[in-house]
Amino acid sequence: MAASLFVMGSEAKDSIYKEGWIDFNKNGTMDTYENPEADIDARIQDLLNQMTVEEKTCQLATLYGSGRVLTDSLPTARWKEEIWKDGIANIDEQLNGVGSGRKRYPELIYPFSNHAKAINQIQQWFVEETRLGIPVDFSNEGIHGLNHTLATPFPAPIGIGSTWNRELVHQAGCIAGKEAKALGYTNVYAPILDVARDPRWGRALECYGEEPYLIAELGIQMVKGIQSQGAASTLKHYAAYSVPKGGRDAAVRTDPHIAPRELHQLFMYPFKRVIQEAHPMGVMSSYNDWDGVPVTASYYFLTELLREAYGFRGYVVSDSEAVEFVQTKHRVADTYEEAVRQCVEAGLNVRTHFTPPADYILPLRKLVKEGKLSRKVLDQRVGEVLRVKFELGLFDHPYVEDPSLADKLVGADKHEDFVMEMQRQSLVLLKNENSLLPLDKKTLKRVLVVGPLAKETNYMISRYGPQGLKNITVYEGIETYLKGSAEVDYAQGCAVKDSLWPDSEIIPAPLTPKEQAGIEEATQKAAEADLIIAVLGEDETCTGESRSRTSLDLPGRQQQLLEALHATGKPVVLVLINGRPLTINWADRNIPAILEAWFPGCVGGTAIARTLFGEYNPGGRLPMTFPQSIGQIEFNFPFKPGSQDGQYFAGPNGSGSTRVNGALYPFGFGLSYTTFQYNNLTIEQETPHSQSDIHVSVDVTNTGQRAGDEVVQLYLSDKVASVIPYDSQLRGFERIHLQPGETQRVSFVLHPADLEILDVHNEWRVEPGEFEVRIGASSEDIRLKDTFTVE
Repeated sequence: MAASLFVMGSEAKDSIYKEGWIDFNKNGTMDTYENPEADIDARIQDLLNQMTVEEKTCQLATLYGSGRVLTDSLPTARWKEEIWKDGIANIDEQLNGVGSGRKRYPELIYPFSNHAKAINQIQQWFVEETRLGIPVDFSNEGIHGLNHTLATPFPAPIGIGSTWNRELVHQAGCIAGKEAKALGYTNVYAPILDVARDPRWGRALECYGEEPYLIAELGIQMVKGIQSQGAASTLKHYAAYSVPKGGRDAAVRTDPHIAPRELHQLFMYPFKRVIQEAHPMGVMSSYNDWDGVPVTASYYFLTELLREAYGFRGYVVSDSEAVEFVQTKHRVADTYEEAVRQCVEAGLNVRTHFTPPADYILPLRKLVKEGKLSRKVLDQRVGEVLRVKFELGLFDHPYVEDPSLADKLVGADKHEDFVMEMQRQSLVLLKNENSLLPLDKKTLKRVLVVGPLAKETNYMISRYGPQGLKNITVYEGIETYLKGSAEVDYAQGCAVKDSLWPDSEIIPAPLTPKEQAGIEEATQKAAEADLIIAVLGEDETCTGESRSRTSLDLPGRQQQLLEALHATGKPVVLVLINGRPLTINWADRNIPAILEAWFPGCVGGTAIARTLFGEYNPGGRLPMTFPQSIGQIEFNFPFKPGSQDGQYFAGPNGSGSTRVNGALYPFGFGLSYTTFQYNNLTIEQETPHSQSDIHVSVDVTNTGQRAGDEVVQLYLSDKVASVIPYDSQLRGFERIHLQPGETQRVSFVLHPADLEILDVHNEWRVEPGEFEVRIGASSEDIRLKDTFTVE
């Protein structure tokens, strides 16, 4: 039920709202936890001393918002009978408008000021109607931009990773944090720091890429941006989550094949660096295991690594059903209560799942009452939650102080230039034979835009990002751009998937008459066009959460459509819409121009059109390797020496030619409409010792005729080590913009941590020896090399 919106200043509130403090426990005295000047540790301890077991256990559970678990949009009288009468840790996705939620209470979602008022009214209930008045942490997703109707969208995270632009990602975090704070959300579930090493995995779409240094650098900026606005950032998904066996997702969610040293060098690296350098207030524990132990029930992961080694000081929420899986999937607990005990003792703070919070709170209370869970552990977990609430200022300023500001600060329309800039910087040019691109609209009279994704928008709408926006399709973007200049025709050609998909990926079937007719219609229209722009790839039913694949080829009949279009003899430009690397070998060999767009946001069509016609010069770089075949997987960067080499064609240990070798497009790859030259590499050491910084500089010149962006990449190779090092590792990058003929000196600093290896004794250290610096435009396109030695 909806109730009246929150209005400050009623007499009921005047009794607890004092000058400079709030009387949360309504006793007329400023207790230590109510004193804004008191030390946070003292405030936490004072509050814990006053809390009952019932109140403490309520601080260890999430209440999912209206339409998920909560049936009310605003407080009602019956809340006094609910378990949260004693408080709650957080409320997630309350009135954010996701899915059908936008239709239930639209007036509380937009205008934005009404949402801020609604959150205030809910917060007011917890402050005024619970015994101790502990405020709620309001959480919401944010990996594509804040997950609220009409908020500012970002491209899919794999597109964010393709920007290779720290400053841009920091700005994105600031926008998400600012919008969250203005709307009343105090905790943003972003960024995802999973290292996506297997492109079959459905959630590769939601990751910044396959390389831990790139992920860490962008993750640091996203966290700092969000938290600079006074909201918490919660990292996902901790840990070892992104490589389930065979790349399988959904019901699998288990059995990652990760060796111990690889765990720390690759998969924990982004979490370690982001936690130590950006200090996020939240971490979400994943529902997979590692080495036979569920992560959410692992003392090693949640306490020894996270808190003791990395220094995490926030609170840990579980990913949905992670606690339940300890019993039902992983089978290391014979009862649900035992699963709860294991998770809490391991270090889990807050259980988050799409069922009522009582499902977790009541077993917790029973465990404490029976002496199976110590009160000391209970106090520790609750204290960690309270610390975040104190650090967020919820005990000093629990409300959105000026709800009207939300209407001025929030919304895609307030950040139009940024939305377009991030979108265009995410585009990656994969092929441009004979400089077909950029297109010259003056030479075109008729353009055919063809393909099942040309007029599709579902990939622009994310469960984890803003909704309700006006989405511009690729067709619309091109039609608008060429209006008054050239005629733009359209043909679907085929559906994204055929009726037998995904079975058709392993057992081909003949084209149906309808499918044949669709392709014939497209080729007939192509015969009348000067140029074909084919928009192919995956939509949101093919990739994303719970949508792993057994093939990386174009789904359905799209390959047949592309071959038929090519056969017309007309020039074809391929625009890829997809959430993962695809094995587009035929296209790479036969189609002259290919633009990778990933899953763009609402202005994707406009950004793509402007890029194809040269208004923008694409400068994005691949954050994941494109293999030529799924038979090569795992095939990615970084890799161990020799592990991705070819075969011997002669020699005493056998020889032959039995497989395809090499990447289709390597990590860091991307073309431009201009060219760049690298010169004058210099390496300067402060001292030759292991704890000194190394300064690396190089000149980069735009040698072409157009202004453009180059992503200058620094790779480091440890020549000899006590354990096998990676062939090379990314240890620096800068995205720079150069005018034609312009030269810029690009400088990097290698810190001791950049040279460290997890040695034979499982200790991080810089080992003496020779290191090679490789500077280039991709992991394979190395332009300059030099070495230095550490003593």
